[in-house]
Amino acid sequence: MAGLGGAAALWWSPVAQAPATSTAAATYVGAQACATCHREQYEIWKRSDHANAMAAADAQTVLGDFKDATFTKDGVTSTFSTRDGRYFVRTDGPDGAVREYRIDYTFGVAPLQQYLVEFPRGRYQVPSIAWDARPREAGGQRWFHLYPNEKIDHRDPLHWTGAAQNWNSVCAECHSTNLQRNYRLAEDRFETTWSDVSVACEACHGPGSAHVADPRRRLVVDFKSASAGGWTVASGETIARRTQPLASRVEVETCGTCHSRRGQVWSGSRPGEPLAQTHRVALLEERLYHADGQIREEVYEYGSFLQSRMYQAGVTCSNCHDPHSSRPRQPGNALCAQCHLPAKYDGPQHHFHAASGDGARCVSCHMIERKYMVVDGRRDHSFRVPRPDLTTRLGTPNACNDCHKDRSPSWATAAVTRWYGDNRRSGWHYADAIHAGRTARVDAESQLVRVVTDATLPGIVRATALSLLPRYLQPASLPVLEAASRDGDPLVRRAAAAALPALDPRRRLALGIRLLSDPVRTVRFEAVTSFSGADRSALASADAATLDRVMNEYRQAQASNADRAEAHVNLGALEARFERADAAEASYRNALKLQPDFIPAYINLADLYRARGLEDRVVQTLEQALKIDPRNGDTYEAMAMSLVRRKRLRDAIPMLAKAAALRPDVPRYAWVHGVALQEAGETRRALDVLRTAHERYPADRQILVALTEYSEAAGDRAGARLWASKLARLERRP
Repeated sequence: MAGLGGAAALWWSPVAQAPATSTAAATYVGAQACATCHREQYEIWKRSDHANAMAAADAQTVLGDFKDATFTKDGVTSTFSTRDGRYFVRTDGPDGAVREYRIDYTFGVAPLQQYLVEFPRGRYQVPSIAWDARPREAGGQRWFHLYPNEKIDHRDPLHWTGAAQNWNSVCAECHSTNLQRNYRLAEDRFETTWSDVSVACEACHGPGSAHVADPRRRLVVDFKSASAGGWTVASGETIARRTQPLASRVEVETCGTCHSRRGQVWSGSRPGEPLAQTHRVALLEERLYHADGQIREEVYEYGSFLQSRMYQAGVTCSNCHDPHSSRPRQPGNALCAQCHLPAKYDGPQHHFHAASGDGARCVSCHMIERKYMVVDGRRDHSFRVPRPDLTTRLGTPNACNDCHKDRSPSWATAAVTRWYGDNRRSGWHYADAIHAGRTARVDAESQLVRVVTDATLPGIVRATALSLLPRYLQPASLPVLEAASRDGDPLVRRAAAAALPALDPRRRLALGIRLLSDPVRTVRFEAVTSFSGADRSALASADAATLDRVMNEYRQAQASNADRAEAHVNLGALEARFERADAAEASYRNALKLQPDFIPAYINLADLYRARGLEDRVVQTLEQALKIDPRNGDTYEAMAMSLVRRKRLRDAIPMLAKAAALRPDVPRYAWVHGVALQEAGETRRALDVLRTAHERYPADRQILVALTEYSEAAGDRAGARLWASKLARLERRP
């Protein structure tokens, strides 16, 4: 595609819609039907983690100690036992009372195994006590808790009986084949079905009935055609290149369906279609990734791999992993040596470590490992070059100090320079821009624009930079946003759609209409939720019809996720934006019926009451939210604003202070706290609060404006000139 991201096809391409047969008449036939002709692949798959992702609990599948073993945490002793060939756990239930539950399914196999308990109305819940399946010498063969450092009782949202541990909603899609949740909202019931209990052949290849009936007909998803060609090392080169361009990204997109941090936005997806059509992939958000894109929280592999040069070069998952066993194709460094000449890379002349040590392993330097779920080591699939200089500058981790914890990042930087010379990459990195955007540095806007407009950077990186830009957006940067709306990568276009509220109504209308017609569903959905305040009278009839069509599509998407409180809040927010108050309230009430402790529903409901002038209901709703979660900064801010509206400014100030303290990532809360102090006549305290806020958010214009005005009001003309000059320098930035 043309435009700003003309080169972005290297990172994502619409050809991800793979060569495939029609799925209209094809049905799922089960893995056993594939075994007749594909016995070798079937037998390899049977031993894989995919084949054991879920299974009926019996003597062959259960790995845990159920010989009256006990585990105690937070004052609750759980007991694991067997009776008449069935497996049971005695533990605390949804009301805190200890009772016995039957285990029906195993969940996973290595390095840990969890278990599923059937609850009323078709629900399956996953106890947070899991079995460590590692060998005893590695610390395994024991029961352990997945939240060892948190006290969790039956009132906690993370308790195993709650929505966060519900298999149907949270886990099932990626542990079974042809999973249909079949949630019935009116009855609050699941009628979940599958064709294979585990991740089987058709989870990747699509329904196989047509192929089984006539083997000459291709599989629904044809991976061979999509990744035709091989790899070769040209004379004089040290890294292999593809013998022909990758025809499709379908393989990575298919694996990414489960191996990504994402949320499902559409049910009934067609195998082989781009992930962005059905799932909203997380960008490099601060809570999930470090500023340079290294893994922080559990994000799986897809978001990391999109950042890699290997992805850009056309590497696919099956180049490294056998698609049926899911194991690496070669052991150790031999895996990398498939494409990277050992004479160049697998020796001390490259890694400068003893050949027998961990430092000689490619993964030690280029794929750092982090543990999730206590014992599950996951490697970062961005395949990055260690940058200890970024650790010094930004605080991001690096592989050198991952091993040499007793050494400083400056020591590691010096070693890297000594080994590889001054030409080793050590200058600007997109991490500088992401960090600037997250911390409101004075150069945040120019840094972020630099990333967004660099089409050689990964789409997920550019989209992340764009998601941070609206806070700093100035007129000179508006063309960047307009170009991003035409980008070749749907993640970038989705970020452009999310930025629509930062634009004036005219520009918002023009860009919004274009993005509402985007071919990718997640982009359209982001556009419709950002299209608040649209004046329908300004829309051409065709555009109004487009808006209505996408709104209906969005409602359909939320209905398909009706078992999740978030879906009802999303729907309520949409209805509220388009002034359908009764429909919005009904959606928020549905969210609270499903999950009574879901704070966003309370906050949105309170805001709906505010818009309708029902202040008493605002207070009642927020007080209820504070009882559930007394440490939610958003709730304190909302309650404080209610007090302000009721002319109780003095009572609001402590709540504003608490909101700012609990949400230091939201500069507006600190600004509002300072403004309230000024209006209460406490100019000195207001200036103290705002100066502290400026140190944290030096590029925040509202804070600088307030500092300028309040310093002038206090008679501090020198201070006012200082703040005004900082504001002027900020405004002059491109």
